[in-house]
Amino acid sequence: MSTPQAVRAAIAALLSASAAFVLVAGTASAATDHVVIAGGAVVPAGQTAGDVVVLDGTVTIAGHATGDVVSVSGPVRLTGRVDGDLIAVSDRAFLGPTARVGGDLRYGDERPVLARGATVGGKVTKEDWADAADGWGWVSLFGWWLAVSVSTLIVGALLVWLAPGALSGAERAVRERLWATVGWGVALAIGVPLLAILALVTLVGIPFGVALLLAAIPVLLVAYATTAWIVGRKVLGHRSTSPWGALLVGWGILRVLALIPVAGALVGLAATVVGLGALAVALWQARTPRAPATRPEAPAAGPIAPPAA
Repeated sequence: MSTPQAVRAAIAALLSASAAFVLVAGTASAATDHVVIAGGAVVPAGQTAGDVVVLDGTVTIAGHATGDVVSVSGPVRLTGRVDGDLIAVSDRAFLGPTARVGGDLRYGDERPVLARGATVGGKVTKEDWADAADGWGWVSLFGWWLAVSVSTLIVGALLVWLAPGALSGAERAVRERLWATVGWGVALAIGVPLLAILALVTLVGIPFGVALLLAAIPVLLVAYATTAWIVGRKVLGHRSTSPWGALLVGWGILRVLALIPVAGALVGLAATVVGLGALAVALWQARTPRAPATRPEAPAAGPIAPPAA
């Protein structure tokens, strides 16, 4: 398999896996649940819903919610019935005279307003969400670091297995054309997201913009893993020619540096940019075959001297 074909195969496999994951996750939720990122949710009178979770927007329950109702940022207006808990993280909950909450009523910043006749089956408690978030801060950061570490190691192993020629071409691009590699990496890191954003603001270009954004994740992982392999090759030098050893050494160095605050993020950004540029230069060089090396011509034979008398 040629270098550009191998790189395209690896990227296509990763993109297909990402798309499949998104489709499976999108169909996993129950049909009666309401999960809204922005815009709010409404359960009209006479209708039934399961859990209602809204990150940003107003929650209005006039009907019946059989599960929990959670509002992260936005008010909650309840005139119907909630069988589970009602949670208002950063805004106020308003319970009308006919409101019924079977579980607890938990709030963060503003105390809820209960009209005469509203009932809460459980407790009404104030929660300190800020302290809870601080306690989980380091855990979430470590989880993110672990997820990136595992994913980049898997992508690196796929590259070593499926596209060793692409890695060698990227390493040669860094060694022979460093500034062109950096330039192309910066141009791609800035230009592709900008192109996706410009496409998203037009109705016709939305599918193209979404496709670019979906492709960004696997491509960035490929770029990072490529730089990790190049770093490993540089560190090992002539002591080892194993591509797997180069991957493990380079990946280990970058992931340890990623634990350093601020500096680790800058190292990761630089590694991704260099990887993007190296792959771009390697693909360009692969499509333009090098001229065969010319063998030096033998010197022309001089006149033959007459034999001595």
